[in-house]
Amino acid sequence: MENDNVVSGMVRKRQEIAGKIEDAQLVLRQLIIDLDNLDCAIRLFRPDIDLEEIRPSPLPPRHSAFKGEMSRIILAALRNAGRPMHSQEITHFVMAERGLNVSDKRLVRTIQKRIGACLKHYRNRGVLEGTKGPGSFILWRVK
Repeated sequence: MENDNVVSGMVRKRQEIAGKIEDAQLVLRQLIIDLDNLDCAIRLFRPDIDLEEIRPSPLPPRHSAFKGEMSRIILAALRNAGRPMHSQEITHFVMAERGLNVSDKRLVRTIQKRIGACLKHYRNRGVLEGTKGPGSFILWRVK
């Protein structure tokens, strides 16, 4: 009885995941139908084509940003902070703002590299200033 809350929470989570799987299966089924239809159309014009040789195009990473999105979030964070911030703080802020998983260490490193490049870009343009902070951190602020 004392575990009822835990079990009911896990049951809800299971229902959520099962629903996502069903949705993904429906999407996959439709994609397969679309691909088959396209293959038939291609074969109308080129009956001898080997469709297996056609490699799929890579998808952009799920965490890619729209043009200027990262810059806007970074600059807004620095303006609103009221104090200098180091890149790790900025990274967590940006990831939270974009709804990215902050516990995914690989993704955190990727986003942190992008943020570092963005910070250096704006420092070189005279928009930001970086000063030595605690440890090996650079503290960033808007000029």
